[in-house]
Amino acid sequence: MNEEKHSGIKWMDLLWLVFLLGLAVLPPVQERHKQLALLAIGILQLAEGRIIANWPRSGLSAVVLVKIILATLLINHTGELGINSSYYPIYYVPIVTAAIHFGPWGTLLWTLLASAAYCSYLYPALQEYTLTPTGAAELAIRIMFFFMAAIVVNRFTLENRRKTMQYQQVAEELTEANRQLEQAQAEARRSERLAALGQLSAGLAHEIRNPLGVIKGSAETLNRKLENSNPLASELAGYISSEVNRASALVTRFLDFARPLRTETRLQRVTELIDQALKSVAEQWKGGSIVVEREYQEDLPPVPLDENLCGQVFLNLVQNAYEAMGSDGGNFRVEVSEVRSNGRKGVQVRLKDTGPGVPVEMREQIFNPFVTTKKTGVGLGLSIVSKIVDEHHGTIRLENSDATGACFVIFFPAEEEARQRAGSS
Repeated sequence: MNEEKHSGIKWMDLLWLVFLLGLAVLPPVQERHKQLALLAIGILQLAEGRIIANWPRSGLSAVVLVKIILATLLINHTGELGINSSYYPIYYVPIVTAAIHFGPWGTLLWTLLASAAYCSYLYPALQEYTLTPTGAAELAIRIMFFFMAAIVVNRFTLENRRKTMQYQQVAEELTEANRQLEQAQAEARRSERLAALGQLSAGLAHEIRNPLGVIKGSAETLNRKLENSNPLASELAGYISSEVNRASALVTRFLDFARPLRTETRLQRVTELIDQALKSVAEQWKGGSIVVEREYQEDLPPVPLDENLCGQVFLNLVQNAYEAMGSDGGNFRVEVSEVRSNGRKGVQVRLKDTGPGVPVEMREQIFNPFVTTKKTGVGLGLSIVSKIVDEHHGTIRLENSDATGACFVIFFPAEEEARQRAGSS
């Protein structure tokens, strides 16, 4: 496209020079001032684009003004009387230039100035001749055509600009719609994978939990039986029991992930749940010093939330942020504001830490089960968080940024929006 555009500009420039050359070989050919004026007009026309690009405001007015001056000089040297010069249509050049680049009032102003410059030759002509009614009518016709041409070109230009803006707006809307469609498709695929994996996890967890119960019961029985007679065996039985407890806790997390959620929502303020999570994590934190920055918009509307589940969401995200910053400490910023997301009103929460962040190759899968950046853990925390947010008809995403740290953005729809979304699903 760019090559075609450049070639088109060169072709039009060449065509412009051909027409100017045609004027140069027409009488009066020997008039040096005429040839210089045509040469100056040609150079100015070729340099017009660069002048306007470098000086958008003053350059445009200067180009039109210089064209009017050159046109006035040209007709002064192409006829015995400038007012009678056959080259008077040269004024269409600055008039059309103004009509293309200025608005209606600017176009009329520049056309009036060009007409005044042309009519300025009427005064010296009246010193020697008399203006007849026919001559006055001819002059009026020429001036009227100046204004008519200016209005037609300006109207076409404005309409073309309006159409171009409409097409750009449509293109932007289509781009945004395509982005939202791709996001919805990705979320649908992720939901399908989560559903299938949830069913598998539920079946495995139930199958594993039963023998774990038998093993734990047997280990506790051995511990009691051998506590006095065989201390070593009793200690080993204790290890078995504690490891079974750890495995049982892991199975419980699998079941939490696989179990269908039953939300009991009521209107409440998101900031209260966030503050509870921040307080809970800070009281148990034993790592580096972390500064919490809160930026809560005033008069935030309450949104329908399940207090226990959403408390789990914020507790998990805050805990992850603290652990990511670790012993080095850092800043943890919490922003809560009322926004519109995909045409829905609601409350948005941004949680930003200054830890190492999430590797680029893991950002797309960070909410998938068994994906984690921690050395320990099974990677179910963010999957459960995503499932809870989905159940509230909200969205959660990891904001892409080149800055350090991770930034999670959660959106909870307002009551009416959530009810409509629930009804449609």
